[in-house]
Amino acid sequence: MDLKFNQNEDKNKLLLSELRKKLAQVQLGGGKAKIAKQHEQGKLTARERIAYLLDPKSEQIEIGAFAGEGMYEEHGGCPSGGVIVTIGYIKKILCIVVANDATVKAGAWFPITAKKNLRAQEIAIENKLPIIYLVDSAGVYLPMQDEIFPDKEHFGRIFRNNAIMSSMGITQISAVMGSCVAGGAYLPIMSDEALIVDKTGSIFLAGSYLVKAAIGESIDNETLGGATTHCEISGVTDYKSKDDKDALDTIRNIMDKIGDFPLAGFNRSKAIKPKENPEDIYGILPGSRTEQYDMMEIIKRLVDDSQFEPYKDSYGQTIITGYARIDGWAVGIVANQRKVVKNGKGEMQFGGVIYSDSADKATRFIANCNQKKIPLVFLQDVTGFMVGSKSEHGGIIKDGAKMVNAVSNSVVPKFTVVIGNSYGAGNYAMCGKAYDPRLIVAWPSAELAVMSGNSAAKVLLQIETASLKKKGETITEKKEKALFDKIKKRYDDQVSPYYAASRLWTDAVIDPLETRKWISMGIEAANHAPIEKPFNMGVLQV
Repeated sequence: MDLKFNQNEDKNKLLLSELRKKLAQVQLGGGKAKIAKQHEQGKLTARERIAYLLDPKSEQIEIGAFAGEGMYEEHGGCPSGGVIVTIGYIKKILCIVVANDATVKAGAWFPITAKKNLRAQEIAIENKLPIIYLVDSAGVYLPMQDEIFPDKEHFGRIFRNNAIMSSMGITQISAVMGSCVAGGAYLPIMSDEALIVDKTGSIFLAGSYLVKAAIGESIDNETLGGATTHCEISGVTDYKSKDDKDALDTIRNIMDKIGDFPLAGFNRSKAIKPKENPEDIYGILPGSRTEQYDMMEIIKRLVDDSQFEPYKDSYGQTIITGYARIDGWAVGIVANQRKVVKNGKGEMQFGGVIYSDSADKATRFIANCNQKKIPLVFLQDVTGFMVGSKSEHGGIIKDGAKMVNAVSNSVVPKFTVVIGNSYGAGNYAMCGKAYDPRLIVAWPSAELAVMSGNSAAKVLLQIETASLKKKGETITEKKEKALFDKIKKRYDDQVSPYYAASRLWTDAVIDPLETRKWISMGIEAANHAPIEKPFNMGVLQV
């Protein structure tokens, strides 16, 4: 191993250490005191409920662990968005589990909570996965009700999705394990089956205090909407459970009886571990955003037996395309190449930039994968499309549009891994969040933004200094540097993978060594949803 490899490894393992520390912190939810209080009430925490519900020692992935990170600080924060979302196995059936975290503001719904719940339902709908709701929530966080209540992507959309999923035959099971009030009361009752835990679970449109204020009736919450009321009098719930574990056992028993459904039929053979050591990724991936490296060396450490069948290998070399297997699943890989290469005319092309020939190659490959019913994996390290007169005269906009068209209209499932840069229109062409990847994850080395922090700071500095000069202020070299550093610091915070994850622009920040698991479980989930429409790119300027 050379010195550069060791330096890269040190840098990337420091980033990985930071990731683990952040994960450990968010997994505490509202804190140890709130967890202890939950236990005193005879309740498991959201994470404990999920751990008990899922099959022991089975694989699982968590969606949106960093949702809400650094947001709502003036309200005390909202770790993981106050709700835990996990894809895992119940009685060997792949499901998505959504559990309110009552240690965070009593499970109240912040704007990001609604967005995360909608993301969970989106995953269930796209992949036709059963969805389990473990309800323990005080309802909408009233100080922010204007940002969560009435719009299309707000709280009410969740109940609309309940109805849509029911019409699609997607299994929905709810367990009321704590508060379930107001509009939130509709979620469990719009599910196929609803359970309620005796003495700790309650469902009502209005609690006892509001009932007293509204109509003058004096009644306690248990009589108003507890387990006995809803299982014996109203018939609102289907099962009465003595405690959390009893409710979770009942869900497992229900899941154990579910029949099989048609599969999409994606190709899978026996999984083979990469021949090249995956841990080498830490040393291959450079610490600097501008340094070159060979993306093929990363691919060899992600795919089965390190085997890759390149497509148009010598053409459009700033994008790598080809076929491989990941955990046995056949995949088509579209990856940015970060090293400088020569095109067919002997001209140098910058790594990480999409040129016309690269876009043309990627478009053709994406179409081929759709025709062959092969899932697509995008490995992003892209600074954008090539600019300048030569590129414009060569039709870069048209070629880029063709690639975006192919990505947009792709009917096979797409999965995106942000490895390094994810800037500007390059993010779009390489299947960013706006282009419906089934799952999108980032490595700790990722950056997502319109452009790099350094480039953006230079542009913003020019605007800022011009504005100050118009006001008659003198800009010294020292003041200009201080202003540049301030702007760059603010922008760098925004390009962080955690900033993106907090807003659910990505589903997770992951250890690179977990990439195979995420893609494999993602394709397994997608295999539950047969492709229902043909691939059609519409009007395309050839």
